[in-house]
Amino acid sequence: MKTLSILPGFFAFSLALSTQAFAAEPAAQGHAQHAGMGLKKELIEGITPEDFLKLGSKPKSVALVLAAAFTEANYGMNFNGYSHGKATYTIPAGWSVDVTFINPSPVPHSLIVVEKEMVKKMQLGEPAFAGASTPSPITGMSTGKASFSFTAGEPGDYVFACGFPTHAAGGHWVALEVSATATEPTLTLGDGQVLKAK
Repeated sequence: MKTLSILPGFFAFSLALSTQAFAAEPAAQGHAQHAGMGLKKELIEGITPEDFLKLGSKPKSVALVLAAAFTEANYGMNFNGYSHGKATYTIPAGWSVDVTFINPSPVPHSLIVVEKEMVKKMQLGEPAFAGASTPSPITGMSTGKASFSFTAGEPGDYVFACGFPTHAAGGHWVALEVSATATEPTLTLGDGQVLKAK
């Protein structure tokens, strides 16, 4: 009889634990323990918003810096401190885009350009433009830098997203508009501030 009186309490305790475990998003759980911890801050030291968007060395080219885990926002799943599309790069169609990706975190991240509706998927697939991703976007990389270049060919709504499975669905993306009418590249930040490439 003692066993029977103990078992209901045990099952209630087990149920409470499992409910709590699934209350948070899986991606957030994995990052909560790493946010702000183990960062190689020297990789992003001195980077300012003016570095996020600059004119390239050739005509009709732009140079971008996107740093994962730039702040602790969204458990470190952000680019330059922004997530869930709350920053928007606007690039004129046909321009060349040179991207420097930085991940100061021990948690793997990557960067890939995909069509906007893809952010809801667990895995993002192939980049929207040839060459528009870091190497091995599904496995990502820890504490390092990578560069890639692409031509913003087809006008439309795209995103710069983390290609590590579930990260984009957890908000690790910023918007990219390839515009047929824009005459210069801009970056609109979450507070409405618009930066122009210089």
